[in-house]
Amino acid sequence: MQFIKAHAARLYAVAVSAIALVAFYVPDLPDELVLGLVAAVLGVGEAVQRTEDGKTAEAFAKAPNA
Repeated sequence: MQFIKAHAARLYAVAVSAIALVAFYVPDLPDELVLGLVAAVLGVGEAVQRTEDGKTAEAFAKAPNA
């Protein structure tokens, strides 16, 4: 779980790229499936953004005042 938290943005990028490639190279997929995956990806993107924001806030809190 620590690996996922540490590399959330990278894992998200790989997953989104894989979904895009599958949607492009498998044209027989139903539109509903592709749109459902897009909605799920947007939701996961929000979670990744919150994780990254938390890491940034934690780093700022630990940084000495400059």
